[in-house]
Amino acid sequence: MTADTGTRNFAAGPVRWTLALTQFLLIIDIAVLNVAAPHIAADVGISSAAQSWIINAFVIPFAGLLLAAGYLADRHGSRRTMTCGLIVLAAGGFLGVVAADPATVLTSRVVQGVGGALAGAAAMSLLFHLFAGAERGRALALFATMAGAGGVAGTLLSGTFTDWFGWRSLFALHVVGALALAAAARRVVPADPVRAVRVGERALPGAIAVTIALAATAYAITGMAIYPWRCAHIWGAGGLAVLAAAVFVRAEARATEPIIARTVRSNRSLLTALGLAATAQLALTPLFLLVSVYPQQHMGYSATEAGLVLLPMSVLIVAFAPNLSRLVDRFGPRGVMTAAFATIAVGAGTLASLLDPSRGYLALLGPTLLIGLGVPAVAVTTNIATATAAGETSAGALAGLLTTVQQFGAAIGLAVIPAVAAAGGGGYPLALATVAVFAMGAALVAGSRGRHRRARR
Repeated sequence: MTADTGTRNFAAGPVRWTLALTQFLLIIDIAVLNVAAPHIAADVGISSAAQSWIINAFVIPFAGLLLAAGYLADRHGSRRTMTCGLIVLAAGGFLGVVAADPATVLTSRVVQGVGGALAGAAAMSLLFHLFAGAERGRALALFATMAGAGGVAGTLLSGTFTDWFGWRSLFALHVVGALALAAAARRVVPADPVRAVRVGERALPGAIAVTIALAATAYAITGMAIYPWRCAHIWGAGGLAVLAAAVFVRAEARATEPIIARTVRSNRSLLTALGLAATAQLALTPLFLLVSVYPQQHMGYSATEAGLVLLPMSVLIVAFAPNLSRLVDRFGPRGVMTAAFATIAVGAGTLASLLDPSRGYLALLGPTLLIGLGVPAVAVTTNIATATAAGETSAGALAGLLTTVQQFGAAIGLAVIPAVAAAGGGGYPLALATVAVFAMGAALVAGSRGRHRRARR
């Protein structure tokens, strides 16, 4: 991966914190509205059947634009793209503050999804471009810490803000946070270099096609949790995704400077790292949902009490993440990654075996703490493995690829795992066992890749 490894003329600490807090803001954006969605729907007249679109209206443009956002970061500059994304995110938040009808609420979420994709991909691009070696490990550890802190803050504060100040205060929080980070980015992040290549000289048709393909795929995946799979919504979105993907492949083949470098397609180490990053989100995103929903449905907990179930795990994530760089230095990214995936698998499997309303909170505590040890380690090491394997891939393209596979891993997990929990038969234990299988499979792949590398040496 290309990066500026010359003499550094910026303060690393403020830059790391600005980028990590952008991640924090995006995690909060997703977490708080998961809890507040029923209140928003009741207030503006969105039916309970359509309530999930408060979330999906953000997820679909966010997932669809991540790869194109990385492309824009390469072409227009990462700092400029990140700043613009934060301003768009703030504009979407303002629409949410003044929304009085379903159309305005959903429009605000779409705008926030666009801004989140631009800001998230550009922030990751800046991290890969500006930091290398041990400093990149520290920056990625801070990212993992802020992701955990965002989950804690989103879970604990969303109910409080909604009860005390109303759900509009959550959108106002995004406005203030996004504008503050945009100002900080302009102040502390190094200016983008002057670029001699114009955007039009790259495969713009490919960028448009891949955005349509990814957005249509995201629509189909999220829609499967709402509509029957035979529904015209699902098949129409799937057909559009296939058609747009074919256009993208053709445009990439003809482009002199494709969005996804041709070397990526033959880089097995990079493809494996991206697959592991996607698998991590496929397992972990629905796992957090199951652990927060189960106490409400089967143990009589309120939403606030269910959020407190996740608090010890979240605090452990925040406390453990800053120390990961030392573990990675000592045991290597692959060793830590293998152990982390295995730890998550053991935690999810143990939780599946102990899950019983009569056992109370303590049955959840031990397994969730095990999972909490694995979460930041998986996040950091999959990112390190991806960056290490990337070679000469540009920072923006790499950030777009990484965040795209992570988002789609999460979307697939949310479509599949909760459906297993809701089905008859095994229910929640079977869903948690499925998560454990995915995590253990990832541990085996990570471990085998490490053995293959040592054998070649």
